[in-house]
Formats: sequence, C-alpha cells, structure tokens
Amino acid sequence: MNLAAIDIGSNAARLLISEVEVNDTGIPDFRKLNLVRVPLRLGFDVFESGRISEEKTGMLLHTMSAFAHLLKAYQVMKVKACATSAMRDASNALQILELVRKRTGIEIEVISGDLEASLIFENHIAEQLSKENAYLYIDVGGGSTELTFFNQGKVLAKKSFDIGTIRLLKNQVNDGSWDELKEMIKQSSKGLKNIIAIGSGGNINKVFSLSKRKDGKPLPVELLKDYYKELSSYSVEERMSMYKLREDRADVIVPALFIYLNVMRWADAAEIIVPKIGLADGLIRHLYEELQQQNEKSVI
Repeated sequence: MNLAAIDIGSNAARLLISEVEVNDTGIPDFRKLNLVRVPLRLGFDVFESGRISEEKTGMLLHTMSAFAHLLKAYQVMKVKACATSAMRDASNALQILELVRKRTGIEIEVISGDLEASLIFENHIAEQLSKENAYLYIDVGGGSTELTFFNQGKVLAKKSFDIGTIRLLKNQVNDGSWDELKEMIKQSSKGLKNIIAIGSGGNINKVFSLSKRKDGKPLPVELLKDYYKELSSYSVEERMSMYKLREDRADVIVPALFIYLNVMRWADAAEIIVPKIGLADGLIRHLYEELQQQNEKSVI
C-alpha cells in the first residue's frame, strides 16, 4: 500500500510518498517513491509579523493543490498532514488551514513541539544502534529544535525549543531560550556516557552530502566546526556559487550548524550520525502503526 506524509515547516513544505510492504518476518519495509520539497518559507512572515501573508497563503494553496494531485496519481491510501512551528505561531493559521481543506480536501493538523519530537523519534534509529551508547536526537528546523534523549531502549527526555534557523536570521531567539536549552541538556545528560548525536533536517543532510562520507559513517564535531567556520566566512551568494546551494539552503545552513554545535557541545557529544530522516518519515511510520491498530481492533 502507498502512504503519504505532508510536513509544513517554517522553511519548506514536504510531501513524502512511500510504499509499505511487509516482509516474511512481519516487519514493514518503507520504500520511498517520491519526495517533493517546496520552499514556502512561512517563517519569514510569521516570526516577523505574527501572521502569514496573502502571498504566502497563495503559495501554500498552490503547493497543497499540487500535492493533492500527486496523492491521486500515486493512488495513496492514506495521508497524514502536519504543520509545525510557523503555523503554531501564526495568528491566522486556522483560517488558512480551513481554506486548504476546502480547496484540496487535505486536513492539516498543527502539532505541538513535543509531539513533533515524538514523531521524529518514530524512525527508531537509535534502537538499531549499539546499546553501549546513549543517543541524542537533534532535529533543527526553521522555527524550532527538537531534542530526544534515548538510552538502554528508553526515552529519557524530550523537548521542543523555539530556536530555529529562520528565528536566528530574524534575531528572534533570546538568551533565555538558549539558557533553557542548555539546562535541559545538562539535566538530561547527567550520568550518561558516550553520547552520540543523531541529526535530522535538511541542513545536516546537506552538510553530510558535502562531506562525501559513506552512508552510516558519523561526522565528528570537529568537522562540523570546520564547516561552520568555512561557510560563515562567505556571503549567501558565495555559498550558493561555491557549494551549489539553493538560496533557501544557503542562508539557513550556517545558523543550523550553530545550533547543532551548541547542542553537541553542551551534551559532550563527539560525533553525529546522519541517517537522512525527518518528520515526514516519522509521520509515515506513525500512520502505518495507526492503520495496523485499527485493523487489529476490527478483527477483534
């Protein structure tokens, strides 16, 4: 069966369509059929004016209409659509989401930061890794950063912070937010040894691609520092030219690295694994589990 997830973030909207097949051992296999990303950049409106402009609303409607057509073309059985930080903060979010529903039939749920962290964890990457280490999921978006500590098969702590790449570009992150982030990391990492970070989000994926490392090989924090210093020394236009980056990636990649480096420093994490997963992947898995539970109830 084909399932889909729509993630409307502060920097971009993503549609992920996956085919799910259950193998002989009963374990579902998720095969990506298509991933479409549209740089709506809703956060540039919301974090400055508190609402989404008419122009951005029009872009969102066009994007969701296109997504609706793709859902039909791929014969998607079920879709789960969520919006995150920018939509959480937008004063006109409810009106816009109702407009999307009427125009496209797609119902979008505005999720909390804590639920966002939980859905990213649905990818269960840490559970497939060595039990000798503790793990810290770090998901950096345009409007927020989600952290989840995982050790010995258990989630120890999770929290969302209003610290994101676009908020940093707009000077919308105060010292109190950084202090809260640091305190959560220090408290949650007490007694944990050998913490390894697991990074998600478009920016860390791009840094991993630039590094030309083999899939599965972690990035040392020192390499992230080198990229931060190097990329920070160039203008957005120079980054676009030298690293073949789109403008909507070239401007946010430096503040993203700043966030990852701070989190890893405070957690004393020496390296980061980049499995190239995100909220949309977690949504697909969550949707599949929901469908399975519904099937079990109907059988009973």
